[in-house]
Amino acid sequence: MTNIKVEEKISKSGRISALEAPTMSGNDGADRAESGFTQDLKSVLVTSVLNLEELDIDLYRGTHHWVPRTQRLFGGQIIGQALVAAAKSVGENLYAHSLHCYFVRAGDPKVPVLYQVDRTRDGRSFTVRSVKAIQHGQPILICQASFQVLQPSPLQHQFSMPVVPQPEELPTVEEIIHQYLSKPDLTESAKVGLNKILASEVPIEIKPVNPALFYRISPGEPRRYFWGRARGYIGEGNMKLHCCVAAYVSDFALLGTALLPYSKYKARFTASLDHAMWFHSTFRSDEWMLYECESPWAGSSRGLVQGRLWRRDGVLAASCAQEGVLRVKPVTQTSKL
Repeated sequence: MTNIKVEEKISKSGRISALEAPTMSGNDGADRAESGFTQDLKSVLVTSVLNLEELDIDLYRGTHHWVPRTQRLFGGQIIGQALVAAAKSVGENLYAHSLHCYFVRAGDPKVPVLYQVDRTRDGRSFTVRSVKAIQHGQPILICQASFQVLQPSPLQHQFSMPVVPQPEELPTVEEIIHQYLSKPDLTESAKVGLNKILASEVPIEIKPVNPALFYRISPGEPRRYFWGRARGYIGEGNMKLHCCVAAYVSDFALLGTALLPYSKYKARFTASLDHAMWFHSTFRSDEWMLYECESPWAGSSRGLVQGRLWRRDGVLAASCAQEGVLRVKPVTQTSKL
């Protein structure tokens, strides 16, 4: 799928907003059939990002796989690692149903993060854990996670999944970037920036439903959709791990949704303030899920964004909400050609 308007505006402006362009990587954008999954291609989210080192009882250390161009730790990584630490302290019959986090300091990519777990409450149906993510002796994130024993109920309802093109019909972020790079009138600075994006090692595949809106090439309502999944194999049967991966994914491109109506402004400074997530149903984070993001409100240099993760069969897998700081400046209209 080629979006002419996207290509034309990229070639004229010579830039993609760093906030709205999650840096993805990958060797090819072809869809993986289930038979293509092998144990030899395990997701780096399993082998590295969410594989914490146990230092003592309820004390873990996490390392960094990818650092955004802001040179602050990716919030989704800290949330995902905190949930891993919390999940290690609960029984096998307990599954995460919600988490609530506050980002209190920017993460330093030069040092590891320590995760200290407090066993707040053990109940018969619900168990609560509090986690502090610590660097330089100070918390950078405070997280509370709640776990539940699976319980059947006759009360069941959900919203309807949005109707959008299937992932097989859409290009990956890498394919979109290669389309831009093939334009003969693309500026050198734009080429350098786009090649840096391709060289990044983010362990998530993304297929935007509407690239022009996804990258704020054209203004629109504060709502966007993209298909996403973990790179590599994770497999079924470990919902604790899939929830941790989904927590990692949930921070991608979420806050920037609040900027979509404002084409005359670009981000000067952004930072997540808090993040909440609720897990509703079983899912596999290494299979395509639709991420629906919308912003019901912005003001006072803050924006509120809500997200819903949908399985391909229309089941609502998880919901999330995030508020963050949004400081902007006018876009310079001067061409960089």
